[in-house]
Amino acid sequence: MVILLKAGDIVYLWSSKLEDGFLLSLVPGRRLGSHVGVIGHDDILASDYGKAVMTHTGHSFYILKPMLGEYTRKLKRKTQIVFPKETGFILLYLDIFPGATVVECGTGSGSLTATLAHFVGDGGRVISYDRRGEFSKLAEENCKLWKVAHRVTFKVRDIAEGFDEREADAVFLDLPDPWNYLHHAILALAPGRRLGMILPTTNQVQRALAALKEQRFADIQVIEVMHRYWKTDPERLRPEDMMVGHTGYLIFAARVEAQEAQ
Repeated sequence: MVILLKAGDIVYLWSSKLEDGFLLSLVPGRRLGSHVGVIGHDDILASDYGKAVMTHTGHSFYILKPMLGEYTRKLKRKTQIVFPKETGFILLYLDIFPGATVVECGTGSGSLTATLAHFVGDGGRVISYDRRGEFSKLAEENCKLWKVAHRVTFKVRDIAEGFDEREADAVFLDLPDPWNYLHHAILALAPGRRLGMILPTTNQVQRALAALKEQRFADIQVIEVMHRYWKTDPERLRPEDMMVGHTGYLIFAARVEAQEAQ
């Protein structure tokens, strides 16, 4: 039985001619313009995933279920975002699981917030701090589009005031100076669980590492992720000319109890 799409659903329209696509939230009566013609949202709403819709010039787009990575890459933003190539490592190295409680500081446009909320499920929760209300508002709108905003608590506050949470399963800091707030992160994080952060420059990484060692964090790791696509033509298989290179250094560390000197 065909399950028709409904207003508010997000779809990814992909064109084989353009080798690219559009991510859009369906609104009855709205139209999408492209270099190869116009598509009415109503035509998409009358169809379903996996099927093709035609532009007014006869070009076809396939209706695909959107990927979270594509959504977070193309969402509306006012800030730099955490790229999908980093978010995968963050999910794994912070051990994000259904039902987890995650504290995030530096909400920004909500790219990572939406990803964390997606993976903690309805049994989990994400608490996201940012001192700028306009960022929290935009992030909440982006989370609503992905239908995960009910899993997130947005708090507009300067992190210098500390976190309300205790025994969190993970803490992530997207701040220019996270070393100044490690004492707050320790209080929020459950023993044995992981702290993560992202920093763009090596001098920031050096300061963060020194502070982590001073605070007696364990299993400290620094990771840089490169991401390169390949052309999909089997007759000229080779890497794309451009790649997603350096966007930030990821740092992970575990909270442990300080060992008494012998």
